[in-house]
Amino acid sequence: MIEPVIVTPLLELHHLSAQAIIDLFEKQDDVAAIAGRGFTNPHQNLVKESGPLGWRVPQVKVDPSVNKWFVRFIVLKESKEVIGSTSFHGVPDAEGMMEIGLGIEEAFRNKGYAREALAGMWKWVSTFPEVKTLRYTVSPENLPSIAVINYFGFEFKGQQMDEIDGPENIYEMSTADFLKKWGSDE
Repeated sequence: MIEPVIVTPLLELHHLSAQAIIDLFEKQDDVAAIAGRGFTNPHQNLVKESGPLGWRVPQVKVDPSVNKWFVRFIVLKESKEVIGSTSFHGVPDAEGMMEIGLGIEEAFRNKGYAREALAGMWKWVSTFPEVKTLRYTVSPENLPSIAVINYFGFEFKGQQMDEIDGPENIYEMSTADFLKKWGSDE
């Protein structure tokens, strides 16, 4: 099943089917992901580098229903091309926390697209009553991502050690606070 497209002023966030993310990861093939969707993937997003797929595909194979929360291509409306991807890390945990990750192709960074994609994803996920807290983790050295999270007003909660990425800052905001501050269209 494919979730509806999340539309922001400059972007469309297109959900990918379970089979599409499996093909992207296992076959390094985006045919199922873009077929009949009205956009292209000229930068080979998630094909040349698998990003989050190594974690999402095993989860989807165990329980395809979790795919609802997973990978979306970030499509630039103007050119109808994939410029990045975003995905929550899993289903809401026992406390209702949802963590997100995203990547923007290098040529499209520092143009506000990450901020817009995050806003779209967070507005969407905040409509689910089981989701209570939004979380974003980032390397303390990734200053552009820290600037994005500070823009939204997320609270710094501390650090954690990621076994792959090393030290990460943890930022959180309740869905209620996010919707109060950012719920209306900008």
